[in-house]
Parts: sequence; structure tokens; C-alpha cells
Amino acid sequence: MDVILIYLFIVGLFFGSFYNVVALRLSNNESIIFPGSHCVNCNHKLSWYELIPVFSFIGLGGKCKKCKVKISIQYPLIEILTGTLFALSYYIFGFTLNTLISIVISSLVVITLVSDFKYMIILDEALIISGLFLGILYFIQGGFAKLGHQLLYGLLLFLLVLLIKFLGDKAFKQESLGWGDVKLSFIAGMVLGIKVGVIYIFVASFLALPYALFCTVRKKEAIVPFGPFLVLSMLILFWNMDNILLFIKIMLGR
Repeated sequence: MDVILIYLFIVGLFFGSFYNVVALRLSNNESIIFPGSHCVNCNHKLSWYELIPVFSFIGLGGKCKKCKVKISIQYPLIEILTGTLFALSYYIFGFTLNTLISIVISSLVVITLVSDFKYMIILDEALIISGLFLGILYFIQGGFAKLGHQLLYGLLLFLLVLLIKFLGDKAFKQESLGWGDVKLSFIAGMVLGIKVGVIYIFVASFLALPYALFCTVRKKEAIVPFGPFLVLSMLILFWNMDNILLFIKIMLGR
């Protein structure tokens, strides 16, 4: 097995632990620095050996060392997910800038999964920082010309999704898309371009359908967070973009 895959998985575990903190604290307007890591039930300050991703959870039996209250399974699951996405990014793209772009998208996926499912919030901070990192990577990839093109694609998809929101709000007489979903489309446009970007909202709708049906059956009236499915759609399409562009080219006869 490639040692870089193992390395990125381990790095992803630690980033996943950090992303949990970012999503939970920023969603509640709390500092991600102070106070330090602690039990949310008894405020016990966690020692270094209680902060090792996944292994600490297993070693502590899924409970706080001091008060014995159960620790949410969300923590190790998010850590494992982040590690897996980081490793897959390298597995798919190899030693290229696209791997770093995929890691940035994966990070946004993880943070949005936590913040939007738990609090119905897509964090502006996560979008801004992701956009900055992507901008730097695209500049490295092709200078101002490449960066300018990606920013233009982002703006075009942002305006398209804004139009969809406007028409949906009018048609359904209620909010059809959240403003976080609209802002997220700028990042999607930067990453996917306009040809692939126009289908990302439809792929997200397809991904969200089973969950929406489950929520409807279980809760009768349920608001489904769309952000997690949008970022998952973005990542899936980015991973398969060359094949999708080839398919579009064939369908258009070019």
C-alpha cells in the first residue's frame, strides 16, 4: 500500500477532529481556540491522550473519563470520514494539485455535514477560507488567467442558483433554497466550471431524495438540509469531471 495514502488518512483523522470543533463551535458563535478541548457535560479539560482521533474514543469506551457520560459517535465517524476522503483524493488524482483541490473540497464537505445537519447552517467562514485556498491553488495551476476563469465560473453558477432560488421562492411561496446554498454555488462554480456546474444541483437533489423521503415518512413535516448534499455532489462531480466532460462532448457531437 502507498505510504502517502496511509499518511493522508492519518492526517485526515486529526483534521477531522479539528473540523468537528470548527463546525460545532462556529455554529454557536463560540471561539475555536478558547476554551481548550473539554467535555461538554462536565467541562473536564481533555488530556493529550484523550484527543487522539478514534483511538481515544475506543480507549475511553466512548465515555468521558471523569463524568462517564457517553461521547457522541459523531466524533470518530467524522474523523474516519475525513481521513478516508483525504486518502481517496490522492488515490484518484495522485501527486497533483487536483489532490489538494479535492482535499479542500473534502474539508468543506465534512464541516458542512456537521453544521448543516446539526444546526441548518452553512458557515460563511468555511466558504471564505475554502474559496481563498482554491484561489491560491488555481493561481499556482495557471496564473491570473486560470484564476480569472474559475472566478467567472463561480459567479455565473452563483447567479444561476440565485435565479433558481428566486423562481422557487415565488412558485412555492416559501424559501426553496437557503442563502448558504446559494453562496456555496460560487465555490461549486469555481471547482466544476459552468458545463459540469449546471448539473450539480440536480445531482444533489437526487442524493437528497432518499433522506427527504425518510424524514417525511418519519416526521411528516421535516426541513431537509440541502447543503450536505450540494457539497457531496460537488465532490463526486469533481472526482469524475473528466469523464463527465467527455460524455457532454460526445452528446453534443463535438
